[in-house]
Amino acid sequence: MVRIRHFRNDDPPALVALWNDSVLGRGAYTLRSAVPLERHVFAKPYFDPQGLLIAEDNEQVVGFAHAGFGPNDTESALDRSRGVLCAIVVHPSRRRRGLGGQLLRAAEEYLTTRGTSVMHAGPHWPLCPFYFGLYGGSMLPGFLVGDEVGELFLTHHGYDKARSTVVFQRRLDQPVVATDPRFTNLRRRYELRITPTVALGSWWQECVLGLVEPVEIRLEERFSRQPVARAPVWEMEGYAGHWNTPTVGVTDIQVRSDLRRQGLAKLLLTQLLKTLQEQCYGIIEAQTLSDNGSALPLLQALGFQQVDRGFVYRKTIR
Repeated sequence: MVRIRHFRNDDPPALVALWNDSVLGRGAYTLRSAVPLERHVFAKPYFDPQGLLIAEDNEQVVGFAHAGFGPNDTESALDRSRGVLCAIVVHPSRRRRGLGGQLLRAAEEYLTTRGTSVMHAGPHWPLCPFYFGLYGGSMLPGFLVGDEVGELFLTHHGYDKARSTVVFQRRLDQPVVATDPRFTNLRRRYELRITPTVALGSWWQECVLGLVEPVEIRLEERFSRQPVARAPVWEMEGYAGHWNTPTVGVTDIQVRSDLRRQGLAKLLLTQLLKTLQEQCYGIIEAQTLSDNGSALPLLQALGFQQVDRGFVYRKTIR
């Protein structure tokens, strides 16, 4: 008889085993211990055991769903009206028996009783309280298309697609060929700098990104040292074993608003690719929304190829 209960402190070993049996698509990796779960889930200051729903059959953990909340507009505290289903996992031997639906309803009840009226399914920035560093790749793109929790399951339960993210990767054993007539002048004015510590800027960014210790790659004005373009990156250690090569993820690319469309993002990424090649990395990953008309051609022009796609789903609770 399956029962749904809340998380207990003795659950991590069983959750590791369930994860390794059930969540090993392209965007996840094998857990060798409970330490990654501790870092990226349980250690978050807002982790609530009641939001992690465990499906148990004769004392065997056969599934779980995890619901949480996004931040307020200033990213200084939780906003419980912004609920998100971060994960839903069912052991392969128990699928297509209604267990996923039971877990989803339990997660929805947890969120709605705490003030959520619009449900989001699939973690994505900034609605991503858990699992960055464990799932999705360089950032959290929602639920990846190859996963068990997909369009058919969620639309059956009343969810609609809300946004789409494209996942790109580039092999670094290929030469970097990026000629641009603007580069000569830009190199005279700006220089690349690697900053080992990044001021992430808000409580929420520290909670979500802080434990992976991102490094900031940026272009600075040569004389004033003022940054004009930046790209936080992090070493994806868990994924490196999954993909059999050292891997780096880009979390964002920003250019000062008054200097956009002048080639700075392209120069920054070109320099980043060459730097990573010198340091013997094998893969770089970046993600962007599917309707981002500037980032998509930029990544493609630099040799990035689409490897996956993620979707976020939404449902209004009436």
